Amino acid sequence: MSKLEIRPYTPTDSEAVIHLHNVALEAAGAHVGNGPWDSDLLNIKGVYLENNGAFLVGLLDGQIVAMGALRKISDEKGEIKRMRVLPQFQRQGFGQAILDVLEKEAVKKGYKTLCLDTTVLQVAAQKMYLKNGYAEVRRTKQGFPFETIFYEKRL
Repeated sequence: MSKLEIRPYTPTDSEAVIHLHNVALEAAGAHVGNGPWDSDLLNIKGVYLENNGAFLVGLLDGQIVAMGALRKISDEKGEIKRMRVLPQFQRQGFGQAILDVLEKEAVKKGYKTLCLDTTVLQVAAQKMYLKNGYAEVRRTKQGFPFETIFYEKRL
């Protein structure tokens, strides 16, 4: 089996990233369609790369199969975003590998706390975040048809 190669996002990854985002959410039953809540994916450079964040892709044999991002909330707080793995590659540690690199990036950038959210439908993601020391801080529906769980972790 090939090893996951993790590298920073480049503009040529855009189509594959959007595809991965949609396919992974659909498989989890958490896709509400495309809308303004996805606008960051159309401006990865501005939202993440040029604002003390990061956007990573994970490749197997040249195909993007995983991704994740770090977004600045404040000088001391970052947010983990867009954690996705293609369904046929889930449960192989690829999400964990992306999260590990993002957390190291957050420390390098001086963040003291990380936050993130996931839906109640994404049980595997919830387990991964709890296993990695994230604690649930609240839940809300946020205008979506399903509940969202918010987590935080001190670095």
